[in-house]
Formats: sequence, structure tokens, C-alpha cells
Amino acid sequence: MTEERAVTPYRSIWTHLRTLEFRQGYLDAAGVRTRFVEAGSPSAPPVLLLHGTGGHWETFAPNLGPLAQHFHCVAIDMVGNGFSAKPDYDYEIQEYVAQVVAVLDHFALERAAVVGMSLGAWVAAKLAIDHPARVDRLILMSPAGLVATASNMARIRAERTRAVENPDWDSIKAMFDHLIADERNRIPDVIALRQAIYQLPDTRATIDHLLILQDEQARERNLIPEADWKAIAAPTLVVASGRDHGEYQSTARRVAELIPDAEVLEMPETKHWPHFEDPEVFNAAALSFLRGTA
Repeated sequence: MTEERAVTPYRSIWTHLRTLEFRQGYLDAAGVRTRFVEAGSPSAPPVLLLHGTGGHWETFAPNLGPLAQHFHCVAIDMVGNGFSAKPDYDYEIQEYVAQVVAVLDHFALERAAVVGMSLGAWVAAKLAIDHPARVDRLILMSPAGLVATASNMARIRAERTRAVENPDWDSIKAMFDHLIADERNRIPDVIALRQAIYQLPDTRATIDHLLILQDEQARERNLIPEADWKAIAAPTLVVASGRDHGEYQSTARRVAELIPDAEVLEMPETKHWPHFEDPEVFNAAALSFLRGTA
């Protein structure tokens, strides 16, 4: 154990943020009090970053520094997630898209590249379909939104409900076993953040609104048809995580086939959070793609 600690650098969210100049705040986006972080020059090309179900902007802590050297980065807590407002209605894809459009308007971003993970990738794809003029490029990680299996929906609902009803350290940490392959990357910072979010009274009160997309009928009416994926015009990079759940792996590969000229980044040793698990590989590929030098 001593030898392993000697060669494994200590990692926390502040390992990535400690030298980054950034601003955190709240804004009103389509009536939703929305937590955000902003980094990089406002005159640089904009990049919007969207987390997955139950997430928060710190998911992108390992990516903001490298991206902000070249881009104006904005990451948010989506409606019903993180420390943003959790209004009393179901959070379906159109609600997320409306919030994202309002965020773009708030920062006067006529057009932006969008990086989305899981639910965030679903929202990013829908944004590119419904508002193609607002999307410059797409990076889709562990994408959802094409297919849904009853077993995966049941697993997500059970894990998240259990963690919210009993937000002790062990139940929160167990949830990350399915998100991050290497236990050394399931760092206390992200567990503590998720625990703080799940301990909020409004999180417990609105967990069914957050998990509406794990209900079969709601999922079906929100899924993006193959024809719409084929209509995405923005240059797209799809990240395929080799140790993710089979549904996300198959979705990543099918989405890459459907979107015209989509590129694929293979990350075989990562699970559901490839950008967080292996930021060195992800950041290099993302910068190359976003700068058009791939």
C-alpha cells in the first residue's frame, strides 16, 4: 500500500481547479435558478458543458482548465440537478433544452460547441436537432436518448432512489462503482458533493421528477428517432467507453453510425465518466476536435 501511494498522485477536484481562474454563480434560465461556472476569455469560442443524471458542474473539473486556455467555457447544473432549482414538475428533455437555450441567451452565445455526458449528451443532441443554428460542434460521451432497456432504467431508478432515501457515505460511494472504473478515481470530493446534493430536502422531494426518464412511457416519448440523429449537421465526436454498461456502448456506436461523418474516440478502460477518469486522453482529443485540428 505504501508503494502504491508513492506512485499514485493525490487527486481531488482542487487538483484540477487550484490554478484556474473561474467564476461560479447563479442565473435565471427559463425561470430556473441555475448554478453555473464560467472559465476562459469571453472573447474566445464558446463551449457549453452538460453533466449526466443527478450531476453537477464539478463533473468537468478536470477539463475546464485545459479547455479554458482556448475556449470560453460555461458548465451548468441542469434543472432538478446539483444545486440548481428543483421545481415541482417532471424534467423531460424539452425542459432541459429550454434551460440550455436560456443559458446561451444569458451569455449572448449565438452559437456554441456542446459537450454532453449521458443525459447531457441526450440534451445536446436534441438541442442540435431542434436548434441547429445554436450548435457549432458536439462531443457526446456515454450518450443516452436512442434506446432504452427496462433493466437499465430499473437499475438507475433503484440506485438513485436508494441513495436519496439513505444518503450515507457508503450508499453514495456504491453508486459511483457504476460510473467510474478505477476505484482510485472515485475520489472523496465527488462523493461528498453528491452526498450534499442528495441530502437537500428539495432533492428528496423531487427525485421522482428527476427520474421521470426512467419510466417507460416517458422514456419512449423523449427518445430521439434514428431519422433525427441522421439529421444532425454539427461535426460530432462520440466517446465510446469500453467498460461502460452495454447499453451505452451500443448506443455510442450506433449514434456514431447515424450522425453524418461522426468521429469516434475509443476509451477502452473507462466507464460512464470518461472525461473524469482519463482527462489526459479526453482533453487532448477534445481540444483537437473542438479546434478543428483532428
